[in-house]
Amino acid sequence: MSGAAHPTGHAAISAFLYREARHLDDREWDAWLELYAPDVEYWMPAWDDDDRLTEDPQREISLIYYPNRNGLEDRVFRIQTERSSASMPEPRTSHMIANVEVLQERGDAVDVRYNFHTLSHRYQKTDQFFGTVFATLRKQGDGGYLIARKKIVLKDDYIRQVIDIYHL
Repeated sequence: MSGAAHPTGHAAISAFLYREARHLDDREWDAWLELYAPDVEYWMPAWDDDDRLTEDPQREISLIYYPNRNGLEDRVFRIQTERSSASMPEPRTSHMIANVEVLQERGDAVDVRYNFHTLSHRYQKTDQFFGTVFATLRKQGDGGYLIARKKIVLKDDYIRQVIDIYHL
C-alpha cells in the first residue's frame, strides 16, 4: 500500500493515549490500570532550585514516583475506597492531549512524546495542569500497547493542592 503510515501506527498510538485520558476523566480506574505494564516506571520529577528537573528518582525529590504498577494499584485502591482524603471529593477532569510524536521504535518498544493540558474542577474552582509526557509503549501481540514507562514533566509546578494521578 503506497503512502502507508509509520509501522507503529501514529493513529493507533494516539487512540491509545486518548483512551488512557478518557479512563481518567470517566474515573474508570481498573480499565486505566490495565493500560500499564506490571513493571512500569511512573515518574514525575521535580524542578530543583536551578530550574532543572531532578534526574534520579532514587536520590532526588520527585513529585510522584512509582517504580512499578503496585504503587499505581495502591493509589487507585485508596481513591476507590475513599481512603484518600486528598481525593475527596474526586475532581471532575478533562484531559487534552496534543503533539503526539513517535520519537523512536526499538523492537517491541515505541518511545513517544506528547503534551497534555488537564482541567480539574473541585470545590467550585477550576485548576489547570500542563506539561509534556515522555512514554515508552510496549507492543502487545494483539496489536495493542501497554505503558512501560511514563515520565511526566509538569510545567506549572506551583500548585495549591496535592497533585495526583488523575491530574496528568
